[in-house]
Amino acid sequence: MKDCITEEHLYLAFSHQYRDSIFPLHTSISLFLLSYCDCKLFKIFLVPTGEDVGDQCVTKNLPGDLEVRLISRCQLPEVVQSCSLPAVVVKDGKFCRAGLSVVVRHIIQKTYEADPSKKDVLELLGFKKTCLKACAEVSQWTRLCEISIPLAVERFLTASPEHCQAVPPDILQFERKLGEPVRVHNDDKIRRQKLQQQKAGAKAAVPVLDEEATKELKAGELHEHPPPSLELSVAFSKLLVQEASDAVNREASHIRRTKTSDLPLLDHIFAEGLYFTVADIVLLPCIHQFLVSSKKQGRNLVNLPLISTWYRRVQEVPGVKKAAGKCNMELLQLPEFMSAPEEEAQDFSSVPDELEEENEDSHFIGGPRPTMTKLMENGIEAKFSPHPCPSWTLDWTSLPSAVNPGEGKMSRDRALRKQQQLNNLVAVVTKLAKPGDVIVDFCSGGGHVGIVLAHMMPSCQVILIENKELSLIRAKDRSDELGLNNIWFIQANLDYFNGTFNIGVALHACGVATDMVIEHCIRARAAFVISPCCYGFIQNTVKFKYPRSHQFKEILSYKEHMILCRFADQTAVQLPPERRLIGKQCMGLVDLDRAWAAEEQNYSVQVISMEPESCSPKNNMFVGTPT
Repeated sequence: MKDCITEEHLYLAFSHQYRDSIFPLHTSISLFLLSYCDCKLFKIFLVPTGEDVGDQCVTKNLPGDLEVRLISRCQLPEVVQSCSLPAVVVKDGKFCRAGLSVVVRHIIQKTYEADPSKKDVLELLGFKKTCLKACAEVSQWTRLCEISIPLAVERFLTASPEHCQAVPPDILQFERKLGEPVRVHNDDKIRRQKLQQQKAGAKAAVPVLDEEATKELKAGELHEHPPPSLELSVAFSKLLVQEASDAVNREASHIRRTKTSDLPLLDHIFAEGLYFTVADIVLLPCIHQFLVSSKKQGRNLVNLPLISTWYRRVQEVPGVKKAAGKCNMELLQLPEFMSAPEEEAQDFSSVPDELEEENEDSHFIGGPRPTMTKLMENGIEAKFSPHPCPSWTLDWTSLPSAVNPGEGKMSRDRALRKQQQLNNLVAVVTKLAKPGDVIVDFCSGGGHVGIVLAHMMPSCQVILIENKELSLIRAKDRSDELGLNNIWFIQANLDYFNGTFNIGVALHACGVATDMVIEHCIRARAAFVISPCCYGFIQNTVKFKYPRSHQFKEILSYKEHMILCRFADQTAVQLPPERRLIGKQCMGLVDLDRAWAAEEQNYSVQVISMEPESCSPKNNMFVGTPT
């Protein structure tokens, strides 16, 4: 166990208690994870959302070995007041992590850093430590686990009896997900083992659990079931740090020669596939509450055989029942449902897949000229406003080295181009900003924009928001070297920042992130200075549909707009000049659509080319101000 661990404070919302859980469910999830990890590294504060909450109201279902304090919203550190809970903040109050996925991943990493022997805790982050890492706006899976299912269960529990007859669509989506084939790293090897098992007979190819493993799994009474599937054996072998025997790893020659397309598919064991991850930790308190309520209502769970099997299987994981006991969660012992009768089976074809486009072909064939011609015939062409200060530049030679983006691993040419990009954004922001303004650097990366702004404008408060932890840590290190006192760092998805601000800025916000930043600024009635990037990653999401503006929607279909986005990415310097010109025109049209959409919200927006244009292949810049 390491001794020099920085003290951090964990802030959890508290609205009410219902049965054996604390709400919102994000709080129950966080407390359950802390119990599962046996983590006592954080000072924990409950933040009541109502006025009439006392100490006795919140003590019943708290883990007995955790010390928890009550704190009012107005007592929160300022940076936390700008974020949705849960949130973790370091002692100096400048670095905050907010949002369920970011917080639970941080708890896991912090637990392992403090005690590297807890490798099973680190394994919760999954392959390459990416479980729930992608933000909910671009990842359907993260959205389902982090947002959709917790909210669906909370609504289900508070609905009147006549309104909670149907199983929530998000629960059905999870049931459908559990029925899909599993894709995991190196799955060919496991699928060949499964084929060998099928051919040789289940008993001959199943790894044998040793005596200690059998004791660990006794609570789940695994021994009462038929011999486990290969997937189940692989999953629990990993949990118990046990490798499959050599006999299983040796493949017969006819198995090795089998085509990959002819190999059997793998079945789900846990939420993400074969292995127990933080996704299972997040979903268990939610599904538990749904099942408890359904059982109380006398609901038949035969329509959810895969969720029922998953719920029973998660209880077999070493440490889960102990953690549930600490949190006063009385886990149900469900019967085994093999399959639903035809007359009762749920029609999963009616469950929406949020990322499947509505009868749209996601494969775009053909060039952009027909689409551009169609727009021209309707009087729409890419147009750029004159640059307000084309020759403005910072005196980079006089700035401290930690301000300069060239310090680090950048080549000289790349550092020069980055300086030129920053000249454009900083020039406009300094014209818009007033003393006392709050400036938010969205998608801040390593803080190139935000650190320059904080250094140049000490009378303004600058907030850096970034989802990637390592990038933000690098930014904070640079800020500490400069001794900046007017800068905060928030690791969070954009949706978890809800503070007020005056100017939003983003340099090369990728794909849909540009539209997310614009939406945030419009909601706050803040000015914005944004340079878009990665047009090819633009696609319809839960929140954003393309085209964005009424004018473009009347002329272009989604497919036609996507053709513009794909070709807007073809501006690299190594491409032929004519092709780059078409790419620049497509960029201009995509951004014109965005600008007009913002103007529909009472904004004045200009689309400008950065100076010099050679500073980046993605050299467009929005400047928007509320009217």
